[in-house]
Amino acid sequence: MAFAESFDDFFEFEHERLLGALYLITGNLQEAEDLMQDAFVKMLQRWDLVRSLNDPTGYLYRTAMNTFRTRYRRARMAVRRVAMVARDERDPYDEVETREDVRRALASLTPRQRAAIVLTELLGYPPAEAARALGIRPSTVRALTTQARAKLRGDAGGSDG
Repeated sequence: MAFAESFDDFFEFEHERLLGALYLITGNLQEAEDLMQDAFVKMLQRWDLVRSLNDPTGYLYRTAMNTFRTRYRRARMAVRRVAMVARDERDPYDEVETREDVRRALASLTPRQRAAIVLTELLGYPPAEAARALGIRPSTVRALTTQARAKLRGDAGGSDG
């Protein structure tokens, strides 16, 4: 669907869903907001071209994922240190513990596996749409999702206590 509406309409329609996806991928609301803002700024700069695309939403997600991958490469070691510290923290409230368990499980995946599982399983995108957003083939999305599920199953089976 090509967007004939204004950029403001596109932003209002897409920003919450993109923010939610980026939060699940990064595990950090501020980082997700920064990534979302960067993606929308890039979209705005190219809006005359992008709004005529068949799938401007796919372009938005691909832009956000590319920005995420670039940041991830630059901050890989710092993210690992933060993730290790966060794994040891326990919150006394069940709901918060559950969220933390999900975040931890997602953090155990590679960035590509995490992006594939979030887009396909949590947001319900078919592999072809997730592939466009990530800039990879649908078969790669399916493989990454399968690997992620296997890793999550293995972690869940080995951490029961």
